[in-house]
Amino acid sequence: MLTIGSFGLFLLLLAIGVPLITFISYLTVTPEGKAIFVTGCDTGFGNALAKHLHSLGYVVFAGCFTKDSRGKGAVELEKEGEKTQRLFTVQLDVSSQESVTKAAKEVEQRLPKNCKGVWGIVNNAGWSTFGEVEWVPMDVYEKVASINLFGTMRVTKAFLPLIRVAKGRVVNVASILGRMGAPMRSPYCASKWGVEGFSECLRFEMRRWGVNVSVIEPGNYIAGTALYTKASVDAQAKNMWENMPEVVKDDYGKAYFDAKIDQMHGYTATGSSTIAPVIEAMTDALTRTFPSCRYQPMQLPEKIKVYVATHLPELVFDYIYT
Repeated sequence: MLTIGSFGLFLLLLAIGVPLITFISYLTVTPEGKAIFVTGCDTGFGNALAKHLHSLGYVVFAGCFTKDSRGKGAVELEKEGEKTQRLFTVQLDVSSQESVTKAAKEVEQRLPKNCKGVWGIVNNAGWSTFGEVEWVPMDVYEKVASINLFGTMRVTKAFLPLIRVAKGRVVNVASILGRMGAPMRSPYCASKWGVEGFSECLRFEMRRWGVNVSVIEPGNYIAGTALYTKASVDAQAKNMWENMPEVVKDDYGKAYFDAKIDQMHGYTATGSSTIAPVIEAMTDALTRTFPSCRYQPMQLPEKIKVYVATHLPELVFDYIYT
Protein backbone atom coordinates (compact mmCIF):
# COMPACT_ATOMS: atom_id res chain seq x y z
CA MET A 1 0.00 0.00 0.00
CA LEU A 2 1.41 3.38 -1.05
CA THR A 3 1.72 5.88 1.79
CA ILE A 4 2.88 9.48 1.83
CA GLY A 5 5.10 10.54 4.69
CA SER A 6 4.90 13.90 6.41
CA PHE A 7 7.68 15.36 4.28
CA GLY A 8 6.07 14.05 1.10
CA LEU A 9 2.75 15.56 2.11
CA PHE A 10 4.51 18.86 2.78
CA LEU A 11 6.06 18.82 -0.70
CA LEU A 12 2.70 17.98 -2.28
CA LEU A 13 0.97 20.85 -0.48
CA LEU A 14 3.84 23.15 -1.43
CA ALA A 15 3.61 22.14 -5.09
CA ILE A 16 -0.12 22.83 -5.14
CA GLY A 17 -0.25 25.77 -2.76
CA VAL A 18 2.46 28.04 -4.18
CA PRO A 19 1.08 28.17 -7.74
CA LEU A 20 -2.46 28.52 -6.40
CA ILE A 21 -1.55 31.41 -4.09
CA THR A 22 0.45 33.06 -6.87
CA PHE A 23 -2.50 32.75 -9.24
CA ILE A 24 -4.96 34.15 -6.70
CA SER A 25 -2.67 37.08 -5.85
CA TYR A 26 -2.69 38.23 -9.47
CA LEU A 27 -6.46 38.19 -9.95
CA THR A 28 -7.88 41.63 -10.73
CA VAL A 29 -11.34 43.17 -10.92
CA THR A 30 -12.81 44.54 -14.13
CA PRO A 31 -13.12 48.34 -14.47
CA GLU A 32 -16.59 48.27 -16.02
CA GLY A 33 -19.20 49.85 -13.79
CA LYS A 34 -16.65 50.99 -11.21
CA ALA A 35 -16.13 54.59 -10.09
CA ILE A 36 -13.22 55.81 -7.98
CA PHE A 37 -12.84 59.08 -6.07
CA VAL A 38 -9.30 60.39 -5.51
CA THR A 39 -8.40 63.39 -3.35
CA GLY A 40 -5.46 65.74 -3.85
CA CYS A 41 -5.41 65.51 -7.64
CA ASP A 42 -3.99 68.97 -8.34
CA THR A 43 -0.42 67.62 -8.48
CA GLY A 44 1.77 64.68 -7.51
CA PHE A 45 0.47 61.24 -6.65
CA GLY A 46 -3.21 62.14 -7.00
CA ASN A 47 -2.91 63.72 -10.42
CA ALA A 48 -0.88 60.81 -11.77
CA LEU A 49 -3.21 58.22 -10.23
CA ALA A 50 -6.34 59.84 -11.67
CA LYS A 51 -4.83 59.72 -15.17
CA HIS A 52 -3.66 56.14 -14.73
CA LEU A 53 -7.00 54.83 -13.46
CA HIS A 54 -8.72 56.64 -16.32
CA SER A 55 -6.40 54.92 -18.80
CA LEU A 56 -7.39 51.55 -17.30
CA GLY A 57 -11.07 52.19 -18.00
CA TYR A 58 -12.38 53.28 -14.60
CA VAL A 59 -14.74 56.18 -14.03
CA VAL A 60 -12.64 58.67 -12.05
CA PHE A 61 -13.72 61.61 -9.93
CA ALA A 62 -10.67 63.74 -9.15
CA GLY A 63 -10.93 65.96 -6.09
CA CYS A 64 -9.00 69.17 -6.76
CA PHE A 65 -8.45 72.05 -4.34
CA THR A 66 -7.90 74.40 -7.31
CA LYS A 67 -10.74 73.31 -9.61
CA ASP A 68 -12.74 76.51 -9.18
CA SER A 69 -9.62 78.68 -9.53
CA ARG A 70 -8.67 76.84 -12.73
CA GLY A 71 -5.47 75.32 -11.40
CA LYS A 72 -3.12 73.74 -13.95
CA GLY A 73 -3.56 70.17 -12.71
CA ALA A 74 -7.35 70.41 -12.60
CA VAL A 75 -7.49 71.87 -16.11
CA GLU A 76 -5.28 69.06 -17.44
CA LEU A 77 -7.59 66.43 -15.97
CA GLU A 78 -10.69 68.14 -17.32
CA LYS A 79 -9.25 68.20 -20.84
CA GLU A 80 -8.35 64.52 -20.64
CA GLY A 81 -11.82 63.67 -19.38
CA GLU A 82 -13.49 65.41 -22.31
CA LYS A 83 -12.30 62.59 -24.58
CA THR A 84 -14.13 59.79 -22.76
CA GLN A 85 -16.54 61.38 -20.26
CA ARG A 86 -15.07 59.06 -17.62
CA LEU A 87 -12.80 61.54 -15.83
CA PHE A 88 -14.37 64.39 -13.89
CA THR A 89 -12.94 67.00 -11.53
CA VAL A 90 -14.66 67.95 -8.28
CA GLN A 91 -13.90 71.00 -6.15
CA LEU A 92 -12.61 69.73 -2.82
CA ASP A 93 -11.08 71.14 0.34
CA VAL A 94 -10.65 68.18 2.68
CA SER A 95 -10.26 70.51 5.67
CA SER A 96 -13.84 71.75 5.17
CA GLN A 97 -16.79 69.53 6.13
CA GLU A 98 -19.06 71.60 3.89
CA SER A 99 -16.77 71.06 0.89
CA VAL A 100 -16.47 67.31 1.54
CA THR A 101 -20.23 66.87 1.95
CA LYS A 102 -20.87 68.82 -1.25
CA ALA A 103 -18.30 66.74 -3.15
CA ALA A 104 -19.85 63.45 -2.00
CA LYS A 105 -23.29 64.58 -3.13
CA GLU A 106 -21.92 65.72 -6.49
CA VAL A 107 -20.21 62.38 -7.07
CA GLU A 108 -23.36 60.46 -6.14
CA GLN A 109 -25.46 62.55 -8.53
CA ARG A 110 -22.98 62.17 -11.41
CA LEU A 111 -22.42 58.43 -11.10
CA PRO A 112 -23.09 56.63 -14.40
CA LYS A 113 -26.12 54.36 -14.35
CA ASN A 114 -23.96 51.24 -14.58
CA CYS A 115 -22.05 52.15 -11.40
CA LYS A 116 -23.44 50.61 -8.23
CA GLY A 117 -22.12 52.96 -5.58
CA VAL A 118 -18.47 54.03 -5.50
CA TRP A 119 -15.92 51.26 -5.91
CA GLY A 120 -13.03 53.06 -4.26
CA ILE A 121 -11.79 56.19 -2.55
CA VAL A 122 -8.15 57.21 -2.26
CA ASN A 123 -7.40 59.62 0.56
CA ASN A 124 -4.29 61.13 -0.95
CA ALA A 125 -4.63 64.85 -0.18
CA GLY A 126 -1.97 65.99 2.25
CA TRP A 127 0.19 68.84 3.45
CA SER A 128 3.60 68.78 5.07
CA THR A 129 5.70 71.13 7.13
CA PHE A 130 8.78 70.91 9.31
CA GLY A 131 10.37 72.29 12.44
CA GLU A 132 11.29 71.19 15.94
CA VAL A 133 8.40 70.88 18.38
CA GLU A 134 9.08 74.17 20.17
CA TRP A 135 9.31 76.04 16.87
CA VAL A 136 6.04 75.02 15.26
CA PRO A 137 2.96 77.13 16.19
CA MET A 138 -0.13 75.23 17.32
CA ASP A 139 -2.16 76.57 14.39
CA VAL A 140 0.30 74.82 12.04
CA TYR A 141 -0.11 71.54 13.93
CA GLU A 142 -3.88 71.99 13.62
CA LYS A 143 -3.68 72.72 9.88
CA VAL A 144 -1.59 69.61 9.19
CA ALA A 145 -3.97 67.44 11.23
CA SER A 146 -7.05 69.00 9.64
CA ILE A 147 -5.82 68.06 6.17
CA ASN A 148 -3.88 64.83 6.64
CA LEU A 149 -5.83 63.14 9.44
CA PHE A 150 -9.25 64.74 9.82
CA GLY A 151 -9.46 65.24 6.06
CA THR A 152 -9.04 61.49 5.63
CA MET A 153 -11.75 60.91 8.23
CA ARG A 154 -14.15 63.45 6.68
CA VAL A 155 -13.87 62.01 3.18
CA THR A 156 -14.08 58.41 4.38
CA LYS A 157 -17.19 59.01 6.48
CA ALA A 158 -18.89 60.94 3.67
CA PHE A 159 -18.29 58.19 1.10
CA LEU A 160 -18.65 55.03 3.19
CA PRO A 161 -22.37 54.56 2.42
CA LEU A 162 -21.53 54.53 -1.31
CA ILE A 163 -18.48 52.31 -0.74
CA ARG A 164 -20.51 49.78 1.26
CA VAL A 165 -23.07 49.53 -1.54
CA ALA A 166 -20.29 48.58 -3.96
CA LYS A 167 -18.42 46.42 -1.43
CA GLY A 168 -15.45 48.44 -2.55
CA ARG A 169 -12.15 49.80 -1.32
CA VAL A 170 -10.81 52.49 0.98
CA VAL A 171 -7.18 53.39 0.30
CA ASN A 172 -5.52 55.76 2.77
CA VAL A 173 -2.14 57.31 2.10
CA ALA A 174 0.00 57.35 5.23
CA SER A 175 3.81 57.48 5.09
CA ILE A 176 7.03 55.90 6.21
CA LEU A 177 6.73 58.58 8.91
CA GLY A 178 3.50 56.94 10.02
CA ARG A 179 5.60 53.99 11.25
CA MET A 180 8.48 55.84 12.89
CA GLY A 181 9.38 59.28 14.18
CA ALA A 182 11.91 61.74 12.80
CA PRO A 183 13.35 65.00 14.12
CA MET A 184 11.93 68.17 12.54
CA ARG A 185 8.83 66.30 11.31
CA SER A 186 6.52 66.03 14.33
CA PRO A 187 3.43 67.69 12.74
CA TYR A 188 3.54 65.35 9.75
CA CYS A 189 4.47 62.26 11.79
CA ALA A 190 1.65 62.80 14.27
CA SER A 191 -0.93 63.16 11.49
CA LYS A 192 0.26 60.08 9.61
CA TRP A 193 0.40 57.93 12.75
CA GLY A 194 -3.21 58.96 13.20
CA VAL A 195 -4.03 57.82 9.66
CA GLU A 196 -2.48 54.44 10.44
CA GLY A 197 -4.58 53.99 13.59
CA PHE A 198 -7.77 55.17 11.93
CA SER A 199 -7.23 52.82 8.99
CA GLU A 200 -6.55 49.84 11.24
CA CYS A 201 -9.79 50.37 13.15
CA LEU A 202 -11.74 50.96 9.94
CA ARG A 203 -10.36 47.75 8.42
CA PHE A 204 -11.79 45.69 11.28
CA GLU A 205 -15.17 47.43 11.14
CA MET A 206 -15.59 47.21 7.35
CA ARG A 207 -14.85 43.49 7.13
CA ARG A 208 -18.50 42.59 7.78
CA TRP A 209 -19.52 44.79 4.83
CA GLY A 210 -17.08 43.21 2.39
CA VAL A 211 -15.09 46.45 2.15
CA ASN A 212 -11.29 46.27 1.98
CA VAL A 213 -9.13 48.93 3.62
CA SER A 214 -5.51 49.40 2.56
CA VAL A 215 -2.78 51.76 3.70
CA ILE A 216 -0.07 53.11 1.41
CA GLU A 217 3.19 54.02 3.16
CA PRO A 218 5.42 55.87 0.67
CA GLY A 219 9.05 56.46 1.47
CA ASN A 220 10.90 59.60 0.45
CA TYR A 221 9.55 60.94 -2.85
CA ILE A 222 10.46 64.60 -2.31
CA ALA A 223 12.43 64.78 -5.56
CA GLY A 224 9.62 63.14 -7.52
CA THR A 225 6.81 65.30 -6.17
CA ALA A 226 8.52 68.64 -5.43
CA LEU A 227 6.74 68.57 -2.07
CA TYR A 228 9.41 70.93 -0.78
CA THR A 229 11.30 73.57 -2.75
CA LYS A 230 13.93 76.04 -1.58
CA ALA A 231 11.35 78.81 -1.82
CA SER A 232 8.74 76.94 0.21
CA VAL A 233 11.30 75.97 2.86
CA ASP A 234 12.47 79.58 3.16
CA ALA A 235 8.90 80.88 3.42
CA GLN A 236 7.97 78.40 6.14
CA ALA A 237 11.23 79.06 8.00
CA LYS A 238 10.65 82.81 7.94
CA ASN A 239 7.13 82.42 9.31
CA MET A 240 8.32 79.98 11.95
CA TRP A 241 11.13 82.22 13.23
CA GLU A 242 8.96 85.34 13.29
CA ASN A 243 6.28 83.58 15.37
CA MET A 244 8.66 81.81 17.73
CA PRO A 245 8.56 82.87 21.42
CA GLU A 246 11.57 84.99 22.38
CA VAL A 247 12.65 82.54 25.07
CA VAL A 248 12.79 79.75 22.47
CA LYS A 249 14.78 81.95 20.06
CA ASP A 250 17.28 82.76 22.80
CA ASP A 251 17.65 79.16 23.97
CA TYR A 252 18.11 77.60 20.53
CA GLY A 253 19.89 80.49 18.81
CA LYS A 254 19.73 81.67 15.21
CA ALA A 255 22.84 79.71 14.19
CA TYR A 256 21.28 76.38 15.20
CA PHE A 257 18.00 77.33 13.54
CA ASP A 258 19.74 78.27 10.28
CA ALA A 259 21.73 75.03 10.31
CA LYS A 260 18.51 73.02 10.54
CA ILE A 261 16.98 75.01 7.68
CA ASP A 262 20.09 74.30 5.58
CA GLN A 263 19.50 70.61 6.24
CA MET A 264 15.96 71.02 4.93
CA HIS A 265 17.31 72.69 1.79
CA GLY A 266 19.42 69.59 1.17
CA TYR A 267 16.43 67.36 1.88
CA THR A 268 14.43 68.91 -0.98
CA ALA A 269 16.60 67.13 -3.56
CA THR A 270 16.54 63.69 -1.92
CA GLY A 271 14.44 60.59 -2.45
CA SER A 272 13.18 58.79 -5.51
CA SER A 273 12.75 60.87 -8.66
CA THR A 274 9.97 58.64 -9.98
CA ILE A 275 6.58 58.18 -8.32
CA ALA A 276 5.73 55.05 -10.33
CA PRO A 277 6.05 52.65 -7.33
CA VAL A 278 3.46 54.65 -5.38
CA ILE A 279 1.02 54.73 -8.29
CA GLU A 280 1.50 50.99 -8.75
CA ALA A 281 0.76 50.34 -5.07
CA MET A 282 -2.36 52.51 -5.10
CA THR A 283 -3.57 50.81 -8.27
CA ASP A 284 -2.96 47.37 -6.80
CA ALA A 285 -5.00 48.23 -3.71
CA LEU A 286 -7.91 49.26 -5.93
CA THR A 287 -7.77 46.60 -8.61
CA ARG A 288 -6.54 43.36 -7.05
CA THR A 289 -9.28 40.91 -6.16
CA PHE A 290 -7.49 40.29 -2.87
CA PRO A 291 -5.56 43.48 -2.00
CA SER A 292 -2.96 43.75 0.73
CA CYS A 293 -3.68 45.61 3.95
CA ARG A 294 -0.42 47.54 3.73
CA TYR A 295 1.81 48.65 0.86
CA GLN A 296 5.31 50.08 1.31
CA PRO A 297 6.56 51.70 -1.90
CA MET A 298 9.96 52.68 -0.56
CA GLN A 299 13.61 51.98 -1.24
CA LEU A 300 15.40 49.07 0.47
CA PRO A 301 17.29 51.20 3.04
CA GLU A 302 13.96 52.75 4.05
CA LYS A 303 12.33 49.33 4.43
CA ILE A 304 15.21 48.21 6.64
CA LYS A 305 14.87 51.38 8.72
CA VAL A 306 11.13 50.77 9.21
CA TYR A 307 11.81 47.17 10.19
CA VAL A 308 14.38 48.24 12.77
CA ALA A 309 11.98 50.88 14.12
CA THR A 310 9.03 48.50 14.43
CA HIS A 311 10.68 45.20 15.37
CA LEU A 312 13.77 45.98 17.44
CA PRO A 313 14.22 47.81 20.77
CA GLU A 314 14.17 51.60 20.57
CA LEU A 315 17.75 51.71 21.84
CA VAL A 316 18.90 49.90 18.71
CA PHE A 317 17.05 52.28 16.39
CA ASP A 318 18.30 55.34 18.28
CA TYR A 319 21.90 54.09 18.18
CA ILE A 320 21.83 53.44 14.43
CA TYR A 321 19.75 56.32 13.11
CA THR A 322 19.94 59.26 15.52
